[in-house]
Parts: sequence; C-alpha cells; structure tokens
Amino acid sequence: MRTLILSTILLCSSQVCPASAQQSLDALISREIGLLVETYKTLHAAPELSHREEKTSAFFAAQLRASGYTVTERVGRFDRPEWVSYGVVAVMKNGDGPTVLLRTDLDALPVTEKTELPYASKIRTRNDAGLEVGVMHACGHDVHMTSMLGTARMLAALKDQWRGTVIIVGQPAEETIDGARAMVKDGFFTRFPKPDFAIALHDSPDFAAGTVGPIPGYAFASSTNIDIKIRGVGGHGSRPESAKDPIVLAAQIVLGLQTIVSRENSPLDPAVITVGSIHGGTRYNIIPDEVNLQLTVRAYKEEVRQKLLAGIERVTKGIAGAAGIPAELAPIVKVSETEITTATYNDPVLTERLTAVFVKALGQENVIKAAPVMGSEDFGYFSLDQKIPTMMFWLGAMDPLKLKQRNERGPELPTLHSPLFAPVPEPTLRTGVKAMTSAVLDLLKK
Repeated sequence: MRTLILSTILLCSSQVCPASAQQSLDALISREIGLLVETYKTLHAAPELSHREEKTSAFFAAQLRASGYTVTERVGRFDRPEWVSYGVVAVMKNGDGPTVLLRTDLDALPVTEKTELPYASKIRTRNDAGLEVGVMHACGHDVHMTSMLGTARMLAALKDQWRGTVIIVGQPAEETIDGARAMVKDGFFTRFPKPDFAIALHDSPDFAAGTVGPIPGYAFASSTNIDIKIRGVGGHGSRPESAKDPIVLAAQIVLGLQTIVSRENSPLDPAVITVGSIHGGTRYNIIPDEVNLQLTVRAYKEEVRQKLLAGIERVTKGIAGAAGIPAELAPIVKVSETEITTATYNDPVLTERLTAVFVKALGQENVIKAAPVMGSEDFGYFSLDQKIPTMMFWLGAMDPLKLKQRNERGPELPTLHSPLFAPVPEPTLRTGVKAMTSAVLDLLKK
C-alpha cells in the first residue's frame, strides 16, 4: 500500500481558520479514497474467525508501520492458552498533549456470504467444534479497519495540526466478546500510554451512508452467557409417571425465566433474558435424562445484571424442586467466565463535544442522535470502568435510497450478521475517516 504523497498538498497551520483545515482534510481523503476502497474489498474477501486473525492483524500492522506508527503485535492473553492473541497496538507521539485511543475490531463471523458481490468472501474453514463453516465480515469489521487505516494516514499527514499521542488498537475476538479483556489482561494500560479519551465507530444498517449517529450515555448493554443443565430421570415415553421429564421441565423454566424481566425488574432498567439454544433427547419415545439450555443476558446497570443472574438460578432450581427433582439432580447453572462483557457507556460530555465536531465536519443533517441498543460490545473494557471518557458512534453504511424505501414500508434490508449485509463502501469509508479524524484533531488541537 503506497503512503500519502504530501509535498503537493498545502496543509493549514493552527492559525488558519477551521474551514481551511477541513478543506485540507477533504483533499487528503479524496486522494486516498480509491486505495481505501480497494483495501476494504481486500479485507472483505479474506475474513478470519475470532482467535484466528493472523493474516488480518499482520496486514493491519504493516499498514500502520508504513504510516509512521510504532507497532506492537500479539498483544493480549486469553484464558485458553492455546489461543494466540492477534491484538495490534500502534502509537504515534507528536509532542506534549492528551492521549487518544482509537479502536477497531479485526475478526469476522461464521457466516456463508450470499451477496454475490465481486469481492464476496469465499472463505471456508473449520470452527472450534470442528464443523466446516463459511466466514464473512457480516458485522462490518472490514469497514472499521479500513476507516481506522484511513484515519491513521490522515493524522500522520496532519501532524502540524495536533499535539499529543494517538494509540490505534486492532482488537481481536470482538465477536466472542473476549478480545478487549484479553488485551487489558496483558497489561495494556501499563505497557502503553494511558488514554485520556477512547473512541470507536460501528457501521450501521439503519443509517444512510454519509451519516453518523452518536449515542449519549449507555450505548450497548453488558452481555453474559449462561449454560443450564437440566437433569431428570429418563424412561419410556409411554410411561411418563416412571420418569422425571427434563423436556417438560425445560419448557416450564424457559417460560418462568421471562417473568424475571417482566415481573421482578423495573421497566425503567432495560433487561433481556433470551434462551438461544435448547437441546435434549434422541428419539420420539424416549424421555431423556438431560436437557441443555444456552442463555444470553443483557443489561446496562451492573446491579440489574446481578439481579438477573440471581433470579435465573433461583427460578431454575425452584421450578425443578416443585417438579419433584431430588436435590442431587438439581439443575446446574453455569455463568461463563469468558463470554462476558461490560456495558458500553458513552461519556455524555465527550459525546456532546464530538457531536458538535461531527455537525461542523459533516453538516447538521448528517448527524442523527441515535438510541441505545441491547446489543453488546467489549469496547467498554477500554474505559477502565468509566474512568476514561469513551464514545462509540454509529457510522451509516446503507444506500440512502434503499433505506428511504424501507422506511416507507418497503422491503426489509439485511441487518448486521446477515449473509446479505453489504455496506456501500465509498461514502461509508469517506464519512468514517472524516468523522474520526475530525474528532481526534479536536481532542488534540494545539
């Protein structure tokens, strides 16, 4: 990838009016947008699953080195020793000033792409369970990486307009929500300069390309995965009285769990308990002795999350006890120690400040106040329990015309994680680079 040629571009000094500075940024982005689109297509066609981002991270690191950053690779330590962390940390120091962290994720999803784009992924591999799966950037992490590489180049080219330190993080394993925690566990906050601010973006199928959507306060929920093993006494399907049927018990527990949210939790504190998987039994006429459930639990506040976890165990074991399950066969409720992440909280003061920056850079009509969602992101780990002001914003990625048609009760559009998800590359990347670069220039202005 070629580096920026700056000798023919007149850059503004800190004394020049902001409009001239914006014109220089626009010119730089226009020079690079063609290469950025090609980079995006390259990344899109070669996705890698969580914990396997070897080639992606090497490519990302090489691009940052070419832009003048000091790069450290393989940052992170997972709980499973067989997993190598492909975390990348790039640092550029430019005099005294604040430190701003910019984060992108590197991994893709086990989804077989169906977009039929010329650069569609045809990658197939085996997952951790040994099953063959397709692999696709169905969540737009290729957009995130390319936007970050473009921002890195812009900041390197505009060093006379800012003072401080920029840290760019290429984080592995976001889809399994353990990558950020692994990097923090590996001494991220002691090995590298401590950030004064942390910023990230996430592409959105609900916003038009060319727009951004800042979210003040809670933006993404915490996520906790739970396994429940429901044990019974197996037997013949024709003689249920001689067995303790865990399938019937599982059905009662699935319904009972929903009352925790609807009857025990305040409706002013968002919460979700979803049973995403239920497995049990082998044949029509056999009552099994075991059924397994997999749950995801979402909340913003930690005290709400703890209430949900306690309620799940109480309701599960209470229903089993009422059904006559003996104590030695009580259900086993196991909260995951790895597939868990905190809520992402956007610092209101920082969000308000950067919203004003976006309005100035993109125009008022292209900055849309977004609502929080119950989806999860592990970006919150970089906030050090909200001691570091952070902000993640939505980056519009969809064709404006198609979005308008959908909003007028037209056909639904592919969402994140869909095999048909296809961002519009050029305007999405142009806006992502412009918004992120403008944010950093404001936070690190002279």
